[in-house]
Amino acid sequence: MTRVLAALTALLLAALLGATGGSAAPAQATKLFGTVGPEFSIVLRDAQGVRVTKLDPGAYAIEVEDLSAEHNFHLSGPGVDERTDVEFTGTVTWNVTFRDAVYTYFCEPHPTRMRGTFTVGNPPATPPPPSSPPVTAKTKLLLTSGPNFVITLKTSNGKAVKSMKKGTYTVVVRDRSRIHNAHVVAPRFNRKTDPLTYTGTQTWKVSLGKVGTLRFLCDPHALTGMKGSAKIVP
Repeated sequence: MTRVLAALTALLLAALLGATGGSAAPAQATKLFGTVGPEFSIVLRDAQGVRVTKLDPGAYAIEVEDLSAEHNFHLSGPGVDERTDVEFTGTVTWNVTFRDAVYTYFCEPHPTRMRGTFTVGNPPATPPPPSSPPVTAKTKLLLTSGPNFVITLKTSNGKAVKSMKKGTYTVVVRDRSRIHNAHVVAPRFNRKTDPLTYTGTQTWKVSLGKVGTLRFLCDPHALTGMKGSAKIVP
């Protein structure tokens, strides 16, 4: 009888230890699935195939399938900065931890056309950035096209130009790729580097005498995101 009671007691203790989680298995990370290419598409989905727009904070395993040597998958946000190489094709898995914030994924060669965002938890509200005053004709500008799939219009101290007062500007134009060009279109102004295979630096006098929009672009790749604009104000 004593042996039976001892055995029953041992079984009861083992059951109690199991119930209290004495040897609980670690929680598994939630799995997500990212795909980029082969066309101009990029997406992040959950296990049910639904595009991700909202997640809870925590650990995630992200399986990314890169289907094109012309695109890549770049995931960024607080505490996370993962990417595939542009030339890479194949599958990778990233283990990440998301916290309350907004995260972005995009293709680096085509960031405006191929991108997505999702919210994790309850991110703090972000105040809008202060608006910059328009540049004046005394400001020397730099227009750069390439060598990657990016074209920019900046001041000499590296600040992006968003608005410009009327006047005649000195613009240093740097065409840094044989597959791109630099093209500026504004009211009563239209000039580009030519031929397409040209690379080098030129200095243009850009006369802006009318309110409107100045557009800068790479003609062969404008539809894939190589373009921008600035407002022309009085």
